[in-house]
Amino acid sequence: MKIKIKRFDKTLPLPVHKTNGAVAADLYSRLDFTIEPKEIAYVPMNVAIEIPDGYFILQTARSSTHKLGIMAINGVAIFDRDYCGDNDEYHFAAYNFTDKTVTIEKGTRLCQILLIKCDDFDFDEVDVMDNPSRGGFGTTGVK
Repeated sequence: MKIKIKRFDKTLPLPVHKTNGAVAADLYSRLDFTIEPKEIAYVPMNVAIEIPDGYFILQTARSSTHKLGIMAINGVAIFDRDYCGDNDEYHFAAYNFTDKTVTIEKGTRLCQILLIKCDDFDFDEVDVMDNPSRGGFGTTGVK
């Protein structure tokens, strides 16, 4: 499947699956960026993407991103199909968890995106659920 993508800085590569078995494509920081200790920054990731009907994009940190001293502040991000305008650049919401300023160089791969199939849905409100209650949050134990 091919999807439309716009790069804001064409000196940076298109997102790429780094291996044949990779399910996610890496995104690159568009700018040199500094994030002060215990601060949040929104790093521009150089792409706007037109997502096909029936899909959404899930963005998450790369497994090595923590080595830079940052982590995704919201764990994951969801990009909806209607976030695809000419200026709808993806950003990575990063938290500097260290006591030092973190510098991100232009072209650093910080996050990865997955194209995920989904169905549209609505809710049908009921007063009583037909299934037995399981017991609540954490009831299956740790082990």
